[in-house]
Amino acid sequence: MDLDAYVDAHRRQWTRLEDLVGRGRLSGGESDELLDLYQRASTHLSVVRTTAPDPQVVAYLSSLLARARVRTAGERTSSWRDAVHFFTQSFPAALYRSWRWWVTTAVASILLAVVAGWWAARNPEFFAAQMTPQEIEAYVGTDFEGYYSKYAHTEFAGQVWTNNAWVAAQAIAFGVLGLPTLYVLATNAVNVGFAGALMITHGRGPLFFGLILPHGLLELTAIFIAGGVGLRLFWSWVAPGRRTRGQAFAAAGRTAIGIVLGLVVVLLVSGVLEGFVTPSPLPTWARITIGVVVELLFLAYVFVVGRAAARRGVTGDVGEREQGYAVPLA
Repeated sequence: MDLDAYVDAHRRQWTRLEDLVGRGRLSGGESDELLDLYQRASTHLSVVRTTAPDPQVVAYLSSLLARARVRTAGERTSSWRDAVHFFTQSFPAALYRSWRWWVTTAVASILLAVVAGWWAARNPEFFAAQMTPQEIEAYVGTDFEGYYSKYAHTEFAGQVWTNNAWVAAQAIAFGVLGLPTLYVLATNAVNVGFAGALMITHGRGPLFFGLILPHGLLELTAIFIAGGVGLRLFWSWVAPGRRTRGQAFAAAGRTAIGIVLGLVVVLLVSGVLEGFVTPSPLPTWARITIGVVVELLFLAYVFVVGRAAARRGVTGDVGEREQGYAVPLA
């Protein structure tokens, strides 16, 4: 094939396609012409590649077709409206629709922490086997309290945020297998129970709860949500219902990703509380009150805003355009 002759024969079509791609708005006829020229240029590119693969011509047609493909398929851009919709509709609806999972996770974790703390309090030799008397005295006397004021407020809040976000991400990601998520949740609950038992048995219970509750209510709620979502992700392919396992897992996975993004903001708020409120010189009752108010506002966000969004049919999943279309199942 004479490549130069072939290019000359179709140059007008390519130039016209390039002109249509660069226009701001197209009429109905121009849109049809764009689609027709796109299909023709695709054929031209295929012919050039198989008979005379000139690098410059191939690169030009590939670039032109890529821009035309975006124009024919439509281009979706992010905006503040998307962010507002996510935080007022999608995220709270996803939290509300999965509340049975994470509330169950919360209850089970709290019970495990209480049982672990009760056992450790009744078996003081457990701590003696793990720590020396000097280490216990240091932990109870200064280390536990000093942890919250060891670093600058901003730096500490950032460290806490990063660590908690990592724990939450693990709880959800490990949900694919199920058991690792249970391990992460159980380890976290047992550690909290042991720390509480050590402080309470040494007469430092008020200090323990005064430092834990201001930020811990929201922080632990976020961890429970992550664990519940992870377990729900696991259950989606164990018991997919009327959908295939792939479809059920994909839907649960997309919703889980949205919840992860929302929890980043929730854990940021928790990190700010832990970095600025917990170590502040405010009275204990004031710090705890702030933590309780923030927790109640979050629960209202889920069970008022989220419930209303769920009743309107919002699922927390992406739209059909983003997830692709599936053949209906009878």
